Amino acid sequence: MDNGRELIDALNQVAKEKGIDKEVIFEAIETSLVSACKKHFGPTANVRVTVDRETGEYVVLAQKTVCETVTDDLSEITLEDARKLSAVHELGDVLEVRIKPGAFGRISAQTAKQIVVQKFREAEREILYNEYIGKQHQMVSGIIQRLDRRSVILSLGRMEAFLPIAEQIPGEVYHFSDRIRVYVLEIKQTNKGPFINVSRTHPELLRFLFMQEVPEIGDGVVEIKAVAREAGNRSKVAVFTKHPHIDAIGACVGQNGQRVHLISTELRGEKIDIVQWSEDPVKYIASALSPSKVSAVAINAADQVAHVVVPDNQLSLAIGKEGQNARLAARLTGWRVDIKSESQAAGTNFLVFDEPPEAVTKEALEMEAAYADFYESEPDSEVIETIEELIEEPVEQPVEEPVTQEQEPEEPAVEEPLPTEVPETKEAEPQATEQYYDDEYYDDEYYDDEYYDEYYDDEYYDEYYTEETTEQNDK
Repeated sequence: MDNGRELIDALNQVAKEKGIDKEVIFEAIETSLVSACKKHFGPTANVRVTVDRETGEYVVLAQKTVCETVTDDLSEITLEDARKLSAVHELGDVLEVRIKPGAFGRISAQTAKQIVVQKFREAEREILYNEYIGKQHQMVSGIIQRLDRRSVILSLGRMEAFLPIAEQIPGEVYHFSDRIRVYVLEIKQTNKGPFINVSRTHPELLRFLFMQEVPEIGDGVVEIKAVAREAGNRSKVAVFTKHPHIDAIGACVGQNGQRVHLISTELRGEKIDIVQWSEDPVKYIASALSPSKVSAVAINAADQVAHVVVPDNQLSLAIGKEGQNARLAARLTGWRVDIKSESQAAGTNFLVFDEPPEAVTKEALEMEAAYADFYESEPDSEVIETIEELIEEPVEQPVEEPVTQEQEPEEPAVEEPLPTEVPETKEAEPQATEQYYDDEYYDDEYYDDEYYDEYYDDEYYDEYYTEETTEQNDK
């Protein structure tokens, strides 16, 4: 009795320290005792163990089948012995008989201990997973514990998080015991416990930083509509408010730029452009291209394409270094942006979008309706894209002029002999080509400094490529 009471007190203390439910501990003990009994009696023993939740005493019950002749004492019982327990038993019945396990051996006790420890670890992992699963897709603060070649390990309290190289801000230096803010990408359960993967480059991290530093955003007065980010370099944030007496951009910038400066410092000096969101796509696209000024914007809502004209002295600012400003504006608005200067767009139909003929539009709509049942789950299928191309580029049939009777037939042209010397032709003047500043055109891979350093090295081309070309021309 005293041993049972000591067991209950020990279990209560463990449950309080570890935060584990006492019922889980009792089930672990019962499972371990069943395993110990099978080690003691043999693997054929069909036993069940129950532990009293108040006194701590345990009872071992063995399931036995009533039969005439007993061949295994652990699983069979005679009809005479069964009727001593209860007179209603008949041949073939299965009953539970209480047995005394006696003293367990060293191996049985060790097996029971391992099972209890394993159950405790599983319960702790489950508790930690349930505690941190609510922080998925949220911003958390962590302290750097270890620096690895491939990742940075952060302490989030009772758990550790992993910041891989792909999610680190380029050029950012981490030091031991530094506190940084990260965005939780995923939390998944593994055999070694919950695995937490975090990021410093995710656009949502910028959104949560604004929510923390700007009270108007936290209260819902100012709303962040969209975020486009190139981590470590530049970001754009579109904000909006319905309150007539609040400036959304001014609230995010703060007095003397204090609020946005704190966020930029947290992101190691990342430049942040705050623009005004608008329901009018023309105003929204013009605002997204800030700090450059915009002269005119024309849009094609069907294809989500925008043509923008800027002053001549603002073209490089609108495009940005390596197309960064135009690329971020395209990501922020979701429109495909094409930019030209006023001199380039002068005398052209750059701001005019051709409307498709009614016949082509009708045919395209009929084809789209015919295939609608097959592409309900895939609205962006190849068939729909083909229809859109048909609308955009109608095929013009050549019109033959009728020949009147009074018109005299033209004489066949006489072929002139080819000249012996080919006259020198003037090189055609380069014409301005249209460039689309979207994610696909300005992929980060093509504007990576390391990429150019590796494949477009000046010394390589000066030393090898020039010599080979000269030798080939001489031959």
